[in-house]
Amino acid sequence: MPAGVTPSFVLSGPSGTMLADGALRHYPRIPDAQEALRTGAATIVLGALPFDLSKPAALFTPERVEFTDALPDWPVTAAPTVRARTTLPAGEVHRARVAEAVRRLRGSALDKVVLARALKLTADDGWDPRSVLRRLASADPAATVYLAELGSAGTLVGASPELLVAREGETVICQPFAGSAPRSADPAVDAAHAAGLAASEKNRREHAFVVDVMRKALDPLCVELQIAPEPELHGTDALWHLSTPIRGRLRESSTTALDLALALHPTPAVGGVPTDAAAALIAELEGDRGFYAGAVGWCDARGDGRWVVSIRCAVLSADRRTALAHAGGGIVAESDPDDEVDETTTKFRTILTGLGVANE
Repeated sequence: MPAGVTPSFVLSGPSGTMLADGALRHYPRIPDAQEALRTGAATIVLGALPFDLSKPAALFTPERVEFTDALPDWPVTAAPTVRARTTLPAGEVHRARVAEAVRRLRGSALDKVVLARALKLTADDGWDPRSVLRRLASADPAATVYLAELGSAGTLVGASPELLVAREGETVICQPFAGSAPRSADPAVDAAHAAGLAASEKNRREHAFVVDVMRKALDPLCVELQIAPEPELHGTDALWHLSTPIRGRLRESSTTALDLALALHPTPAVGGVPTDAAAALIAELEGDRGFYAGAVGWCDARGDGRWVVSIRCAVLSADRRTALAHAGGGIVAESDPDDEVDETTTKFRTILTGLGVANE
C-alpha cells in the first residue's frame, strides 16, 4: 500500500493481515457480489455487511490487495481531544428497554435477544484510523482488528474477538462467542470472574442457543461437523467470554466464504433466537444498527475467505471528528437490567482504548 495512505480495507489478526486500497467496483447489493465471484468478474470481494441484510452493503473489489504477517509499522499519533460525549440512549432508557425485552421473553416463544446502545463522541480534530488499529492490536493481540470504508457513511473500525466463519478449501471454521464477564487488574478477582462465567447457568444457556443455531445452519452445508462439547474461556482486554470452536468440511465446493457468512448471519450472539422474532424486537426497541453487529471480511474467486463479527467497533464520520460506537448484550428471561447496562459499559472499553479515550 502507498506509504502514508490509510487503506480502504484492513483485516489483521493472529492468522495474518490483509490490506486493500482503491475500488474497482462497489456492490451495495449482496447478490451482485456473489454473482461477480461466481462468474469470475471479480477475483475478490471484501468489505462490510450490515446487521440488516436488506440494507445496502459496503462490499467492493479493490484495486490492490496485499497479504502480510502483521499490520504495517504505522506511527501512532495522539488521539484528538473529545469535546462532547453522549450515550444513546441514556442508561435508564436502555435499562427500560432491557426490562421490556425480559417481559416479552417470559411471555412468548422468544428465547434470547441482543440489545445494544451507542456512544457518540465528538472531537476537536479527526481520528487517524491507522493509529486506532494499532492501539486496538496492542491492547489485544489475539483479536482481529479491522477497517472498512463505508462510502458516505464513514469508516468502520474495530477489534473483533469473534470469527464468524473462515473457509480454506473444503475446511470451514467458526468460533462463536456468547456469555461474558468483566476482566480485572487484580489476578484473584479476574480468576474469580472467569470461574463464575464458566459456571454460570444463565451464560451457558445463552451460549448454547448460539451453538445450536449455528449447527442447524451448517448441517446442510457441511459434513463431518465437529463441535466442541463444552465451551472454552476466552479472554480479551476487557472481558472473559464463552467460546466454542466449530470445524467442518463442505458438502459442495461451490459454497463460498461469503455464502457461509450469509447463511450464519446474524448469529444469536448478536441477534437472538428465533432469529426473525429477535430481529423484529431489535428493530422495534433499538432501531437500525447500520454496520454494527454485521460482518467484515473477504472472499476470493476460489471461494476462500474470512469474516469476523463487527463488534467492539465504531463508525468514524467522513471528517473523522465524530465516532459512533456500539455495545450490546444478550438478554434472556433471567437477565437483570442493571447488569445489562453494566455489561454494555464494559464492552465499550475496547473501542474506547482504540480511540484513545477513557471509559467513564
